[in-house]
Amino acid sequence: MDHSYVDYNGYYGGGRYQDAEQPQRDGSRLTAGGENQDPFRDESVSHYSDGDNGPGAGVNTAGTADVGTDPFANPAGTPVASRPQSLSGQSALILNHRMEAQAHRYFHSRRVPKGSVEKPRLAKSYKDPKEKWVTILPLAGIAVGLILSGLLVWDGLKSVVKHKYCLVLSDDFSQGFRPDLWSKEVQVGGFGNGEFEQTTADDENVFVKDGHLWIKPTLQDATLIEKSSIIDLLANHTCTSTVWTDCVAATNTTSGNSSIVPPARSGRITSKNSASITYGRVEVTARLPKGDWLWPAIWMMPMNDTYGPWPVSGEIDIMEARGNNHSYSLGGANVMSSALHWGPAPAYDAWWRTNSKRSALHTTFADGFNTFGIEWSEKYMFMYINSRLMQALYINFDQPMWQRGDFPQDSATANYTKVNTVWAQTGRSNTPFDHPFYLILNVAVGGTNGWFMDNSDGKPWFDGSPNAKLDFWNARHEWYPTWTQPQMEISKVQMWQQCDAGEEL
Repeated sequence: MDHSYVDYNGYYGGGRYQDAEQPQRDGSRLTAGGENQDPFRDESVSHYSDGDNGPGAGVNTAGTADVGTDPFANPAGTPVASRPQSLSGQSALILNHRMEAQAHRYFHSRRVPKGSVEKPRLAKSYKDPKEKWVTILPLAGIAVGLILSGLLVWDGLKSVVKHKYCLVLSDDFSQGFRPDLWSKEVQVGGFGNGEFEQTTADDENVFVKDGHLWIKPTLQDATLIEKSSIIDLLANHTCTSTVWTDCVAATNTTSGNSSIVPPARSGRITSKNSASITYGRVEVTARLPKGDWLWPAIWMMPMNDTYGPWPVSGEIDIMEARGNNHSYSLGGANVMSSALHWGPAPAYDAWWRTNSKRSALHTTFADGFNTFGIEWSEKYMFMYINSRLMQALYINFDQPMWQRGDFPQDSATANYTKVNTVWAQTGRSNTPFDHPFYLILNVAVGGTNGWFMDNSDGKPWFDGSPNAKLDFWNARHEWYPTWTQPQMEISKVQMWQQCDAGEEL
């Protein structure tokens, strides 16, 4: 068979190359006749037809392939003469046609057109079934927390004792000073604390101004200190004590004698003749004084020494403070303290077991009015400031006071064991705080009982010195200028008696 000319059109589907419809893409070029042109077609290679498929088809006269725009063509071409002998003739034609067929094969992109990809998670209607737990679980936790908190609050409120109280004293001083409610103490003895003031009934020291009760300390008359003199309260029948030393004081200027009358004057009032309570509440709204060595107090004493002399029958200090500024080491007008005094003898006063302090926040108790209160029952007692929630001291009478005091049982206290017997006879664990007490309001000056510490903060006297009052007086040029607001101002006082039958805790 003559192989010099073979029609490979039919063999390779040459007719199909020319006549079959080619798939088109957007942007395909058009031929001069307006037909779409395959962008990947090698235009440098001639298409075979029935009349043009000789062995030299697709090769130019120079012996190199036309490169055209085929990106896969060899730009340099391959001379026929340089091809191996094995590629000549029929084999070369077959290879040539195969390469041409691959060059004309249509390229199909597998890239997904933009916008045709389904994104179910971005669809508005799509909801992940697990997403609901992201909301449900936190809400359930909050609900459980609120329920538990509510139960705790309810349990706490349920345990709060609510007594019935009956008002026994109320004074806002809108009617001036009322002698039917208040009694002025007039003494010079220092009230057992070695205080340096003489309490008077003068309007200079206790008076009502602008609807407030003022208790204001002042300096003593200098002539009573610089010259020998006597203050005798018994002579004018004004002394409110039955003890001679509480009613008489003297200045002795003879050599070697340093006794003087009290170097200051002040006021002290009580409700002893008008109101007292056994269990109940007391509230006093007051602004405390400013000034070195001033000692304001709101406190209560027993109507009678039911169990014995102080402190056997008890003492209740609702509020005590110092007029010194905030730099004072024990706390000045920015600190108040509450305490109970009790024990078989003054030497065994167990106040330190029932004592507490409370500081003002970024201010002092002399910069504004505060309400100092006490709530007292057979089972408990607590002092507070402005609110029952702001407690300064809480005492739970859950054990006998004698047991709480843990007083030493030795020969020194043998004479006081009878106190234990007296307290125990009542059958109440809160004895001696189970009998009537009355209210006291006062501003003391100095003292020798240790309320102001020796060798501290420039204190100008020593508690144990017989010259304590005189030393204090001689240093008046240091402390008196600090008395910029020496008065304790009181805007309202109220006392309630607990008038229900009892209580259960």
